[in-house]
Amino acid sequence: MYPEQYRYTKEHEWIDVQGETGTMGITHHAQNELGDIVYVDLPKIGAAIEQGKSLGSVESVKAVSDIYSPVTGEVVEINEALSTAPEKLNLDPHGEAWLVKVKLTKPEELSDLMSAADYQSYIGA
Repeated sequence: MYPEQYRYTKEHEWIDVQGETGTMGITHHAQNELGDIVYVDLPKIGAAIEQGKSLGSVESVKAVSDIYSPVTGEVVEINEALSTAPEKLNLDPHGEAWLVKVKLTKPEELSDLMSAADYQSYIGA
């Protein structure tokens, strides 16, 4: 359920790094806790984001939750499909429903993140 190559945060975000670009999203656990997702607020392309700081939010029928960046970098792409179909986050949080792609400026921060096994232990899966 939790892809091995991804790295995870304690706030339930994931990142998949290919070269100097990381694709980010929220975990299956996060979407499950949120319930039906009705709106996603993402940063603009070119925005600078910092590890551990909010980069946007996800709104569900239950609550609005901040999305925290797993790394520091610059947003190079956002998942436009989520603006019209935020419910994709409930269906495929580790695949089609990625949130943003970021050019990493501090790749050493990846060592602060959890492996899939560590994350599953953390959430008690």
